[in-house]
Amino acid sequence: MHPSWPDRSRLEALAGQLPDLIRFGTSSWTYPGWTGLVYESTYPATGAGARMLAEYARWPLFRTVGIDSFFYRPPSAATLASYARALPAGFPCLGKVWDRITAHTFANPREKSRWGERNPDWLNADLFLTEVLAPLREHFGEHLGPLIFEFQAIAKKDGVDAAGFADALDRFFSVLPRDVPYAVEIRNPDYLAPEYFAVLRQHGVGHVFNAWTRMPAIGEQLLLHDAITAPFIVSRALLRSGRSYAQAVDAFAPYDHVQDENPTLRADLAALARAALELRIPAYLIVNNRAEGCAPLTIAAVAERLVADGGSAAGDPLGEGRRVGE
Repeated sequence: MHPSWPDRSRLEALAGQLPDLIRFGTSSWTYPGWTGLVYESTYPATGAGARMLAEYARWPLFRTVGIDSFFYRPPSAATLASYARALPAGFPCLGKVWDRITAHTFANPREKSRWGERNPDWLNADLFLTEVLAPLREHFGEHLGPLIFEFQAIAKKDGVDAAGFADALDRFFSVLPRDVPYAVEIRNPDYLAPEYFAVLRQHGVGHVFNAWTRMPAIGEQLLLHDAITAPFIVSRALLRSGRSYAQAVDAFAPYDHVQDENPTLRADLAALARAALELRIPAYLIVNNRAEGCAPLTIAAVAERLVADGGSAAGDPLGEGRRVGE
């Protein structure tokens, strides 16, 4: 057991004090470095996703999970069925939507022959409904938390300004069913404009409060334009500002201990939790290993902070009198 790992009884006691509306989880779950912390069993490198998910869902502080693999291809019926069998009843998952629908231009190594071309299926509602939503509803409906539309940074040369992006979202969400929760994650800081938040609010779609290389801190996003736009909150704590994903992978693997504690990030996640409690809405707080080095331990630290504060929604929305820029 790593010396930084809390024992199970401490985690169970902590979980028992967390409000039900606060739903911590991680960005994916197949990390061998968590063996001994999250996993009692040792799993093979591939092919054990459902079995690991079943054990993941039993870790005391996990009440949701981010499914990143759906970003790269629509999930098959068999995959969805295996995940559904692995999870306890009512355990919500935040699946990322297939990037064929969110990529404005082809910029993935999987599409080398089309690199830099405009994607004709960007915000294709019919494709989303048939290839993404229909299988999820049929095979994974009980576990369907907010679906995350992750938009990679759109280059200025592509001519999509903040108003144009908001208009495109408006047209897209106007034709989607309203009984499914959706959330939008962006990587263009200039898109954090009033028209963007207005469109999300009109359609009941959540803004994903994300910690990413070139995005403002989560706490700064929380102060923008009535940024809570849906009857739920979604956050993805991915990276420290200024650090690339590749740099974090190289620095933090195998993700078995915290290597770069980020007090600002932890305070921002706690602020989102307090905002959710004040509004009496659920907060899905997803943490990536690349944020500090070990997502479960980051979650434990934020949970301890909330419990120490009494889980109260009262007080300064950024916590401890902190203001943007401090």
